[in-house]
Amino acid sequence: MAVEWVRLKLDLDAFDDARFEPYLQRCRQTGIELTTMAAVGDTAEHRRALYDLNKTCSADIPERGEFYTYDEYLTRRIETPTYDPHGVVLALDGGSWVGMATTSIQPEGHAFSEMTGLLAGHRGRGISLAMKLLAINFARSHGTRWLRTFHHPDNATAIGMNRRLGFVSDEPRAATR
Repeated sequence: MAVEWVRLKLDLDAFDDARFEPYLQRCRQTGIELTTMAAVGDTAEHRRALYDLNKTCSADIPERGEFYTYDEYLTRRIETPTYDPHGVVLALDGGSWVGMATTSIQPEGHAFSEMTGLLAGHRGRGISLAMKLLAINFARSHGTRWLRTFHHPDNATAIGMNRRLGFVSDEPRAATR
């Protein structure tokens, strides 16, 4: 039986950043640095680090299956027209990469939250939500109104975080990444 994915969307015009500013402040106060792939440098070494982090975080996605090989990852996620290193938010703890939130701008005119992940030892501190706020700002900077995402129905934590931000159910789309 096929899984019915939970499709969500956020109206960026209506989103109120101020409600969530404390999450960004908490990251700063606890030594978590939020930056982007563009700021650290979109190098081969950093692409490999992003791959490793994404692979580790993706292991928690229900029914994810085997993760891409590094070459497949480059082809499907990096070497695409929608990849923008400014849309890859990174959470660093003492220089170590502990979280990532990748957002792309789609040709249809909306933004797509491809992956938000955080290493298990850093969860429960609001870091994912803070990364998502910067992803929202990235999407807004491109003039998009909608940020879309989808999750396996058993991924209650991710669905809950997005609902907390104001994401609502989205209609199934003919072509979805």
